[in-house]
Amino acid sequence: MRRFLLLYATQCGQAKAIAEEISEKAGAHGFFADLHCLSESDKYDLKAERDPLVVVVSTTGTGDPPDTAIKFVKKIRDKTLPPDFFSHLRYGLLGLGDSEYTYFCNGGKIIDKRLQELGAQHFYKTGHADDCVGLELVVEPWIDGLWTALNKQFASSEGKANMTSDISTIPDVSLQTDGVKPEILPIDSQIALLKLDDPGRKVSETSTPNITSVHSGTLIEDFEPSLTQSIPSLSQSALNIPTLPPEYLDVQFQEPLSQEQHQVSFSPGDTVFQVPISKAIQLTKKDAIKTTLLLELDISNTTFSYQPGDSFNIICPNDASEVQELLQRLQLSEKREHSVLLKIKENNKKKGAAIPPHIPEKVSLEFLLTWCLEIRAVPKKAFLRALVEYTSDSAEKRRLQELCSKQGASDYNNFIRDSYVSLLDLLHAFPTCRPPLSVLLEHLPKLRARPYSCASSCLFHPGKLHFAFNIVEFLSSLEPVTLRKGVCTGWLSLMVDSLLQGNGKEGKDVEAGFPEISIFPHTTNSFRLPNDTSVPIIMIGPGTGIAPFIGFLQHREKIQEQHPDGNFGAMWLFFGCRHKDRDYLFREDLNHFLKNGILTHLKVCFSRDVPVNGEDNPPKYVQDNIRLYSQQVTRILLQEKGYVYVCGDAKGMAKGVSDALVEVFSKETGVEKLGAMRMLATLREEKRYLQDIWS
Repeated sequence: MRRFLLLYATQCGQAKAIAEEISEKAGAHGFFADLHCLSESDKYDLKAERDPLVVVVSTTGTGDPPDTAIKFVKKIRDKTLPPDFFSHLRYGLLGLGDSEYTYFCNGGKIIDKRLQELGAQHFYKTGHADDCVGLELVVEPWIDGLWTALNKQFASSEGKANMTSDISTIPDVSLQTDGVKPEILPIDSQIALLKLDDPGRKVSETSTPNITSVHSGTLIEDFEPSLTQSIPSLSQSALNIPTLPPEYLDVQFQEPLSQEQHQVSFSPGDTVFQVPISKAIQLTKKDAIKTTLLLELDISNTTFSYQPGDSFNIICPNDASEVQELLQRLQLSEKREHSVLLKIKENNKKKGAAIPPHIPEKVSLEFLLTWCLEIRAVPKKAFLRALVEYTSDSAEKRRLQELCSKQGASDYNNFIRDSYVSLLDLLHAFPTCRPPLSVLLEHLPKLRARPYSCASSCLFHPGKLHFAFNIVEFLSSLEPVTLRKGVCTGWLSLMVDSLLQGNGKEGKDVEAGFPEISIFPHTTNSFRLPNDTSVPIIMIGPGTGIAPFIGFLQHREKIQEQHPDGNFGAMWLFFGCRHKDRDYLFREDLNHFLKNGILTHLKVCFSRDVPVNGEDNPPKYVQDNIRLYSQQVTRILLQEKGYVYVCGDAKGMAKGVSDALVEVFSKETGVEKLGAMRMLATLREEKRYLQDIWS
């Protein structure tokens, strides 16, 4: 059987799942996929590799390769490597990303570009899958086209023929999003895709061959579709559903563990620090739409270190009530304290089957569901396909088949993906679905640590680390509608309730000591002040996006105290909130920095306040203020070689800021929109346009 090397680099499990899907499908097409994680460098050797290479790479942060690819990227970036180092390699690469972020699919692009610089050549066109509109819209046709490309590669003379002529016949799925045209992608995504010497890109259509046909004679009355009900034509269509994923885990329960055995540490492979929360302050008023907290961590007894602008990760548990509800739904409440023993099934058909590394040995079922599995994760189509087999009602079974089918892609996006439906939601919606624990363990991803921006300087607060966050609250999308809180922010808010002070809250004495949390540093941090203090900087951060800039300002104040005769560039801050008197975060701090001359320009806007004193159309958002100060912004960034930092929401604010910067560049320099986009792309490439954003 013809072998190809299949490598993946994953952060949250997406790239691994897709690589495993490729591996499982390979046999049916006459291939053998030699599957490995990029981090497993002892199991493959690209220098000696002569078979085709297929790589699946995700993107993390604001454009970084995933943690599992860091060592690999560092190795291939070695400047001493000759330009023909990989000239023998023929490869195809699938990048995963989210076009709401400026550095779209950058994890894959970094590897793709460097492989070509070292002489490797494509045998298959690179794919860029967009989680903003649904990864499967690119992933599925890319995988379907892979087999044709591999056949052509193996048919060529020992895999060494130039495949340039073949590439043109392979669908370009880089931006294929089934109806989402590149011109309506966000400007920041277009900027990220823009090559400075490339005037445009092409998009072509592809089709997906049938997998499995499922027919239904069920007739459904005309009504609005929902998670549990479809309408014609979907309800009457033959369906192409994914192949049933092979089950490979055998679950056994052992006697309840002792209390000592329950104290299992949860380590993501980084150095984890247990630190106390020494202070909690509510930054917003009681009548604010969102509640914002500032927490102080005492890191004085650890080796944890950070710089202003850095991020760190918090290890948090799932909501206790949701864990108990899931145990009840699985009819495993009586087993909550039992130890879970996992083995690989005998005669399993999954290639490379292994016990998921995020599931530790000898822990209780309750611990497993609380600390190890992302039980709120949106179920993938493969998970839905597996759940079909454990659903007894024919109508429920059919609907689950529709939701994981090619024909039901729109319903999947509307009612599951975009509605953030969780496993618990599905089990409520489909009462006869009763999956075994093994299926959950095979499909639920690892519980992610949550990243937060440092909101302090260690020079200003020695031995302390501050961070700020909104307590996330939202209503569940299904009946009965319940109020849910963010996994981490809800947990933190409960933990610090007795410590809270500010806005009418009195901090209480904590007799049992300060609550502790587990943190570990973020591996890659580029959101930092320039080394040259004379360089002017522009900081843009509405809401809690202001957090890292408080650290910047604290740090600059201490540096200026140490070097009173130093040359320090201007510091501009564009800040925005809803109401001046309710959620103006760090107001006293900002006035202090402004008074001391550390902050040279503060531009604040309030999106929900009614204009006063006859004020005519005051700026509502940070991007409005950027337009008002277009001359100064353009001068700082294009003439004075300044830096611009953007922190906050990716979908709304970050996109709006990118649009505004393109607009002011175009206005002040007299160039067309495309030219202004190139200017912003240049800032990004020079690492003078830096983002710390989240979705």
